Amino acid sequence: MNFNATLIGQLIAFTVFVVFCMKLVWPFLLQAMHDRETRIADGLAAAEKGQATLVEAEAKMIVLIEKGKQKAADIVSQGQKRHDEIVEAAKGDALSEKEKIMAAAQAEIEQQRTQTREQLRVEVANLALVGAEQILMREVDRNAHNDVLTKISAQL
Repeated sequence: MNFNATLIGQLIAFTVFVVFCMKLVWPFLLQAMHDRETRIADGLAAAEKGQATLVEAEAKMIVLIEKGKQKAADIVSQGQKRHDEIVEAAKGDALSEKEKIMAAAQAEIEQQRTQTREQLRVEVANLALVGAEQILMREVDRNAHNDVLTKISAQL
């Protein structure tokens, strides 16, 4: 065989092989590379979108934490205010209860004072009767003297 004929035969076979590959194999390879490139690009876009979403979520989280702290501070403030109101109400109740007790004690003291005065009047009248009885023992009309002493004790 001739070297030139072999070379021309190989060249024709190679050209047929290249044309066959370009027509049948190459489109599948290009399509697979294009699909892979699209998937990689979508993955990168999703990663960037996820990163942006993460940054946005962190910002929202910071805002929510601040709102939560503010709400907690408001609740603590309201609790302190309510505590102060309860303490003031208790003080007011205690003062009104104190005044009621003081008024009741004053009334009881006044009642005891009145009773003591009455008892003293009765005792003074009895003492006056006893004294007058002893002084006037010698006189006859005791009933008249008792009436006079009763009138005197009533005036005391």
